[in-house]
Amino acid sequence: MGSMSLKELIYHLKKPYHLIKTGFLKGVTAEIKYKYPAKKLKILTITGTDGKTTSSTMLYHVLKGACKRVALLSTVAAYIDDETIDTGFHVTTPDPASLHKILRKMVDQGIEYVVLEVTSHGVYQYRTWGIESKIAGLTNISHEHLDYHVNYKLYVEAKAKLLTKSKLAIINDDDHSAPMVKRILRANQKRFATYSETDRLYYKVKQAIEKRFTEKYNQMNARLVYAMCEKLGITNSEFIEGIKAFPGVPGRMEEVSKKPIRVIVDFAHTPQALEGALTALRKQLPSKKSRLIAVYGSAGLRDRSKRPIMGRIGTELADLVVFTAEDPRTEDVWSIIRQMKEQLTAHHDKVTSIANRVEAIEFAITKLAQKGDIVAIFGKVHEHMMCYRSTEYAWDAREESRKVLEKFCYNQITSNNSV
Repeated sequence: MGSMSLKELIYHLKKPYHLIKTGFLKGVTAEIKYKYPAKKLKILTITGTDGKTTSSTMLYHVLKGACKRVALLSTVAAYIDDETIDTGFHVTTPDPASLHKILRKMVDQGIEYVVLEVTSHGVYQYRTWGIESKIAGLTNISHEHLDYHVNYKLYVEAKAKLLTKSKLAIINDDDHSAPMVKRILRANQKRFATYSETDRLYYKVKQAIEKRFTEKYNQMNARLVYAMCEKLGITNSEFIEGIKAFPGVPGRMEEVSKKPIRVIVDFAHTPQALEGALTALRKQLPSKKSRLIAVYGSAGLRDRSKRPIMGRIGTELADLVVFTAEDPRTEDVWSIIRQMKEQLTAHHDKVTSIANRVEAIEFAITKLAQKGDIVAIFGKVHEHMMCYRSTEYAWDAREESRKVLEKFCYNQITSNNSV
């Protein structure tokens, strides 16, 4: 067994700090103050590197369609029944005081089920103190957050800790994290079930999933939701109706424009998510002459090891790529872009680098794209701020794309009408 690195040692030493500061001082106090609301709710948690927001929202939508009193707390939105609520949260998993306060509100309003999206940071920092879920679902565990969790093993352990706090865990048997997660669950004597792409589903269920979602990763998200719904006693017909009516999640494969150029925005910001999104979009190109153009960057002060992987994936799966800024924070954008190019042994001719994200989007749409092409903008989508140094600037990828498209269409009309 190798010796523990300094980073690993610090990571382990910080756990007792979070336990006392967040767990004991905030968590216990919040439970007492709000009269243990979590114990009066059927809490359903979903975690994973990619797909947890879509899966959480989908589960909420199916349960609501099945006439359950249900609430949702996710990255994108929070709902109690049909009411959109302003939580004021700036993280996916809020601190125990905020979490138990809103859970008390849900109890007072007669909510039965709560769908809770949970991050590895939230688990490690004991923000989920007092939460024991009825069922916990795991989408996948891929290359992400290794700047915080130090290595993949510790990242998996953080995710798995949420599953060990659940009465039943449902995990993705196709994911490469599955063997490790199973070992942890068995060691903790926890019940678990699995779902897989190869599972034989009731024909109409399978048909509904494949008709609603063309992307393989979203089909897997739907399989997780189906597995959870089965355990909750939701009927096949209720699940099918819920999937058919599922409106999707803002910023997840969201279409901004169909004409004159198809523009898609998607939150993909990890290697696995980017690969899945580009693979799915490639299948949607209308002709052999059509091209897939990707615009994205990699966040500053976050997992640096994923940057060259992200760069390579884009050049392998897209026809043209524009590397740009994505929350550079205090890092130099050009330094991040150079790191994204480190694994490029080929396809250099596909890449354009433009540090300004607005200019990058404008270049992709007005200079690169032609009729029949797809321009896909990844990363900063549903979030409405972009961080440069310590300042947050207003940002909306959809709005910026629409502005560029309006300008592009106006220029085309003016050009065609000129003598």
